[in-house]
Amino acid sequence: MTVQSKFGYQAYIICTSPRSGSTLLCKLLAATGVAGKPESYFHVPTLAAWQKSLNLQSRDYKKEVSALKAVFSASRSKGMGGSSLFGLRLQRKSASFFFDRLEFTHPDASSDLARFEAEFGKTCIIHLTRQDKLSQAISLIKATQTGLWHKAPDGTELERTSEPKEPDYDRELIRQTVEEVTLYEDEWSNWFSREGLDPYRITYDGLANDPETVLVDLISHLGFDGAVAKGIPLPVAKLADKVSEEWKTRYLLDEGLKGKKPNEMKP
Repeated sequence: MTVQSKFGYQAYIICTSPRSGSTLLCKLLAATGVAGKPESYFHVPTLAAWQKSLNLQSRDYKKEVSALKAVFSASRSKGMGGSSLFGLRLQRKSASFFFDRLEFTHPDASSDLARFEAEFGKTCIIHLTRQDKLSQAISLIKATQTGLWHKAPDGTELERTSEPKEPDYDRELIRQTVEEVTLYEDEWSNWFSREGLDPYRITYDGLANDPETVLVDLISHLGFDGAVAKGIPLPVAKLADKVSEEWKTRYLLDEGLKGKKPNEMKP
């Protein structure tokens, strides 16, 4: 028998951007056994990509609304992972297309959240953010350049997208990427305001420094016994290293920002 949220939640969205600690949070939530299996089920913003990732055949659906309903149903099943709760990680760059397709499916609902809840049930909105945008940008660039996105605590690779390659410092690319991840943050803030939402907030630093406390508090907020979140081994390791620190120091010197706080470094 699956455990139900005492607050009636049937779903949650982790609103985030790349390299904010979302993989760690998703894996920890899945390990509790009560919070579904949160992943980026709508990461690539096309219906065809959604269908492919869920092993659905486009030829089986004559109308787009039928195809979307099938996608949402299949993602719900995967995202629940045998629990009573559907978990979704939603990156900002794919959010607009996702909410657009929800509007197409539920045209009578009055807001993005109302449309999501019409499809997935009562929903908790979670905002996971990384306040140090420079470190976030460097992490994103290094992952893209090296192909290594995640590794286990024992050092084994968990996710690689290309052959190994040495990272290359690029001052202009770092500046552009800081602007990019800052824009993602601003767009989430604007969306929360439009929707009239005050999300449950988690920071990268809080999660990295004390993952168990963050997880216990979040599980409790979702309406479950926080005890299920205790004693879960860390599923991923930090990728920040000496190179990351060298790039950060070099960039701050290049830009004349040495000594400023992260929140003073917005482009």
